Amino acid sequence: MARFPLRQMMFLWLGMCVSLPLRSQNLVPNPSFENFLHCPGHLGNFSTDVEGWSTPTAGSTDYFNSCSPEMGTPKNFNGVQPANFGKGYAGLYLFAPDDYREYFQVELIETLRKGVRYQVSFYVSLAERSDFAVKEFGVLFSNKKIALPIKKELSKKRLYQQKNNVYNYLEIGYSNFYSDTQDWILVHTRFEAKGSEKYLIMGNFKGNSRTRLFQTKRNAKQGAYYYVDMVEVVEDRSDKVEVDLPIVGKASKTFELDKIHVFEDVLFAFDKAVLLEAAKVEVGRVYSHLSEHKDLSISINGYTDTVGSEKYNRSLSERRAKAVADYLLHLGLEKNRVTWKGYGGKRPIASNATAQGRKRNRRVEFVIRGPKP
Repeated sequence: MARFPLRQMMFLWLGMCVSLPLRSQNLVPNPSFENFLHCPGHLGNFSTDVEGWSTPTAGSTDYFNSCSPEMGTPKNFNGVQPANFGKGYAGLYLFAPDDYREYFQVELIETLRKGVRYQVSFYVSLAERSDFAVKEFGVLFSNKKIALPIKKELSKKRLYQQKNNVYNYLEIGYSNFYSDTQDWILVHTRFEAKGSEKYLIMGNFKGNSRTRLFQTKRNAKQGAYYYVDMVEVVEDRSDKVEVDLPIVGKASKTFELDKIHVFEDVLFAFDKAVLLEAAKVEVGRVYSHLSEHKDLSISINGYTDTVGSEKYNRSLSERRAKAVADYLLHLGLEKNRVTWKGYGGKRPIASNATAQGRKRNRRVEFVIRGPKP
């Protein structure tokens, strides 16, 4: 039996005490598509291959697993993509000619409770052979299973053909997920349940004319194909549980004055600009330093890449900078010691011609200043 030093055991115990209350049960069964009824042998067999999942339409959603030589990972007919969790993931067209669409659905472990806030999240990656990328991902909750013999988009008109079904529709836009063909990008949002959400359906619920697109290749004629992995629906307890931050005692890091520093781990939910827990820890360290040095102030600057309109990017960057400022104020920083501003896609620090460069440009910076003379 392996033995651990006493100090390591104490840190492990403390980590468990802090992290366990923050996590609630994932209500999505088989969330990373690891359990299968059949090792996938050909295209379009998602609903018969994957345990617990189905397709709400006649669209031929795909299942990939490393067990298969034909539908395996990481190499497949649409490119190369290692699984993010385990050995399997789903693949579907979010955009294709003639409004062709693919979806998948799953019955949740329990119906969501009315008035309770939840978070839905999943990982996506654009297939390398896609000619287009979409800028929104649709998530639909219903109280009954959907089964329609169509291959086009699940529009409101078609959905309401099913009588006595109740829907809760979410649309998640993101500044970075839609065009990344290498990394798995976390997509997530929070919402308040109506109390009727029993089934989860994912895909693009808009026709081609209403879908916001980004063309990835010249003379593009084909579709936007995405891989999806690790789908979660959990109760959002961020307002119920306070997270311990390193704001007591000495700050763990000092910051050079009048120098630009970049937050390395500040990530956001789209539009709502909600700081994730890892980001709160990093902002907490900066607060620790400011709380020890009462004569210092901080200015926060938000940036995006150049994809999208200048007006939208400026607004997004400002909301992200403000989210950091708001959290500093929440921790106790005085209002007269913090300012923020959004610059959109201006002042890039890397090339916007590559995915890696655009990632670097999507950042939040801060400058700590001393007392005015």
